[in-house]
Amino acid sequence: MTYEALNLERSGHIAILTMNRPDRLNAINRQLRNEMCSALDELAGEFPDIRVVIITGAGRGFCSGADVGDQADRLSQEPKAGTDVALAESMSAVAPRLPLIPQPVIAAVNGVAAGAGLSIALASDVRVASDKARFSSIFIKRAGVPDNGASYLLPALAGMGVAAEMSLTGRIYDAQWAYRVGLVNMVVPADRLMEEAKSLAEEIASNPPLAVRATKQLLNGHVPKLQEVDRLEREANVPARDSEDRREAILSFLEKREPVYKGR
Repeated sequence: MTYEALNLERSGHIAILTMNRPDRLNAINRQLRNEMCSALDELAGEFPDIRVVIITGAGRGFCSGADVGDQADRLSQEPKAGTDVALAESMSAVAPRLPLIPQPVIAAVNGVAAGAGLSIALASDVRVASDKARFSSIFIKRAGVPDNGASYLLPALAGMGVAAEMSLTGRIYDAQWAYRVGLVNMVVPADRLMEEAKSLAEEIASNPPLAVRATKQLLNGHVPKLQEVDRLEREANVPARDSEDRREAILSFLEKREPVYKGR
């Protein structure tokens, strides 16, 4: 299959998925989301020829989350009733899919990983971060709640205190902080990121494929919980999605001004 918003490269038993919207810091729009899911499904069907998947971003960003420009375009559209909007927009979410494919996934975090981009990194099996990487649970700054499983994965990896701090403030944290709190496995110089990620992938790929797959499945015993959390996140996002504060969060970001929230 041919992709436009991402690059798919195969080298031996390793596949590299590169989100390719560098001008938007690889923000996720409908096209990128659907192509990522299609590519993951394609690679899942290639096991055991493809034994490890690396996900990274083109340019200076890993993934800055949902495309705010896309969200702004939808502000004027008539909202759907109930949870239909949230369910429809997250049916093919990328992060909850990662534990389901047979191959271990390595996130090579080259730059900012925010919002849904953070979720993609957290849902990967291993995270290798560039020293230029940045991490943010930025959902709160868009008048939303953590999604794509972040409300489960953050406390699971770094503890409830760190998860609460990140999710309630929307702060941006550097790679060394992320390493100290357990969000990433290692931090490497930016110019060695892909070298280190590929070296790790080759080490994993050299092991017996069926044992690697079974180990991933065993370690990801939380998958049913993650799928349930994804559903709960979508439902929790519904009240905020159509609120005045949501509109203000998006418009103030695009207009480069401080938001004024009214709690409605």
